[in-house]
Amino acid sequence: MQLNISLSARNTLKGKVIDLKKGQTTSHIKIDIGGGNVLTASITNEAVDELNLNVGDDAWGIIKASDVMVGK
Repeated sequence: MQLNISLSARNTLKGKVIDLKKGQTTSHIKIDIGGGNVLTASITNEAVDELNLNVGDDAWGIIKASDVMVGK
């Protein structure tokens, strides 16, 4: 799978879907991006269906954020 579009986001991480859990309206997707790192995303169930996402699929995590907050 190759991403042949231009994006303003600078963080594009290719990986493989390793878990997909659908809730009432939102799905939680885990993408293994290598090196023991897993990216977790929450997207709508509609987006999962439109992308035809399934465990085992190659997928891209595309991150566009002006702020990242961490607390302890």
